[in-house]
Amino acid sequence: MFFEKIHQFNFPTTIRFGANVIKELPAYLKANGLKAPLVVTDPNVAQLPFFRDIVADLTSRGISVEVFSDIHKNPVKSDVYRGVDVWDNTGRDSVIGIGGGAGLDVSRAILLRINHREDLFKYDDLIGGDIYVTNDVPLFITVPTTSGTGSEVGRSAIIADDETHQKKILFSPKLLAKVVFADPLLTMDIPAPITAATGMDALTHNMEAYLAKNYHPICDGIALEGIRLIHESLETATNRPDLESKSKMLLGSMMGAIAFQKGLGVVHSLAHPLSQLLDTHHGLANAVNIPYGMQFNITGFEDKFHRIAQVLGLKQQDGEGVVQYLFDLNTRVSIPHKLRDIGVKAEHIETLADLAFADFAHPNNPKPVSREDFKQLYLKAL
Repeated sequence: MFFEKIHQFNFPTTIRFGANVIKELPAYLKANGLKAPLVVTDPNVAQLPFFRDIVADLTSRGISVEVFSDIHKNPVKSDVYRGVDVWDNTGRDSVIGIGGGAGLDVSRAILLRINHREDLFKYDDLIGGDIYVTNDVPLFITVPTTSGTGSEVGRSAIIADDETHQKKILFSPKLLAKVVFADPLLTMDIPAPITAATGMDALTHNMEAYLAKNYHPICDGIALEGIRLIHESLETATNRPDLESKSKMLLGSMMGAIAFQKGLGVVHSLAHPLSQLLDTHHGLANAVNIPYGMQFNITGFEDKFHRIAQVLGLKQQDGEGVVQYLFDLNTRVSIPHKLRDIGVKAEHIETLADLAFADFAHPNNPKPVSREDFKQLYLKAL
């Protein structure tokens, strides 16, 4: 069976993919002369049996492991600074990020700061800060444990300001992992609500990348295949997980992250403020908003929605068919259809609209989105 074998892909990061591929990690470190990794994860993953098994396996091979997991679910700058303090005080030689978006974002930001010690947000890509990422970084390995952000194959980290919660993007090709160990077995025990939310996040990445206004036919092809894989597997991975569904979700998640170098759009700009203002899980925020954001984009881009509908195998092969599919998929994986069901109230709308209009994602949306558009989308979804 295909998913029972280990495969290697290069895009350009080397991806070791397959069941039990995590067992290759100790030998990889030793082959590269590394004996003291800083392992970065989130506090939830740090308590899971598979994580303890990874640490025990490394330790049994004579590798000194230091774990840093003192991070928020929506990471902030102080998380990164604390992690670098651990690096400085424990004599580490490499960084391993294990987890979903939060753990991998913090690990990548720590990687950057190790040899770039000015204020972290000087390197914010949104203000051209990537030009200051000039020094080398330690060897970096990523291990995904959810199928959502695809951050394991990315070259950026999203970190928020501690006070304002405004999100900053740290970006550089230097921040790509040297190797990814993508083991679908590590995602098997993720609770169903997290599988659903992170899976809808991955679907959002692929759909928004395909629709983004920049011209990148390579990303378009990857995004369409990512949509197909997630369509085939998300419901099973959530409700009746098996190796095939979890493998397809992990592949679809990575493909979304590769594709969205082309850009994202209105859905992410609707979702980010929910994390800023209400600390909403990013995947859940995308999941609730995606039907409304996709409906906003239909007019003028009917041909692209027809192509998405074809990939999904829908009888109604147009934008409205895609929107109804998204509502139905949310129902099948127990995600609510309305923002009020995830804590949004009418009094939040004006602030959310301000934050959404200021967000970095929607300039790549296929059509312009005004502040009033955001307000009306929030009201429709409320």
